Amino acid sequence: MTATKATNQTGLDGRWRLNRTVGFTLVELLVVLAIVALLLSILLPSFAAARGQAKSAACSSNVRQLVLANTMYGNEHADRFCPGAAQFIGNAKHPGNLHRWHGTRDKPGEPFDARRGPLVRYLGRDARIRACPAFTNVARGFEYGAGGFGYNNAFIGVALKRTMPNGYAMESDVVGALSSRVRTPADTLMFADSAFVTNRLIEYSFAEPRYHATMGFRADPSTHFRHGGHANVGWCDGHVDQRSLTFTWSSGLYPDHPGRHAIGWFGATDDNRLFDLD
Repeated sequence: MTATKATNQTGLDGRWRLNRTVGFTLVELLVVLAIVALLLSILLPSFAAARGQAKSAACSSNVRQLVLANTMYGNEHADRFCPGAAQFIGNAKHPGNLHRWHGTRDKPGEPFDARRGPLVRYLGRDARIRACPAFTNVARGFEYGAGGFGYNNAFIGVALKRTMPNGYAMESDVVGALSSRVRTPADTLMFADSAFVTNRLIEYSFAEPRYHATMGFRADPSTHFRHGGHANVGWCDGHVDQRSLTFTWSSGLYPDHPGRHAIGWFGATDDNRLFDLD
């Protein structure tokens, strides 16, 4: 089978001309299609990887902005970082659990309003938390507005006092930690990619340490390694880097397992040294 044919035509000068129409044979067409398919199979993963890297870069920028906002907050609030969940336990006159680092609400059960968050004035011209572009297929419930990021509330978002070599007690949750209490800022987590697992993946605004600061037992993890097995982490000295998952665990309180959703912790040691003040 061929698409090539020739016809004879007479020109204006009376001479015969050979007019050829050139095309592809069926075999040639199949070869071209096979080459195109091969090229697509090579290039598409590269395009997907490039998109993933772009999302990770945008996420990293968002984390850096949160670290900078919290640092600026501390500069204007007597050297204390933003409280993560101020007045979590309420009383007869004032219900608790109305405040987060990312927003405020008027009564329990409502979503938090990010327009009234304590970091709003430090978040740039649009005064909002920019969500991680890779934070998809996640239930966005009452914690909506955290952007897929978790705060080290256990140590940075509260005021603690040392009670023993490896233990703390809560002094206040109305203020955050003194920045001067953070002994190694470059190795103390402030914000990280976060989510939580119950019977599904949900938005969660805290990056939990391996062990509860005041209770001592192991926490369920919330660091979300959603960038190709890595999580973006913002540190108290202002730098942001990527860390890979090294350990995961489930308390059994929830039906789903964090490991199925790339949630766990990074670091080589099973302790709180990357969250702790000291």
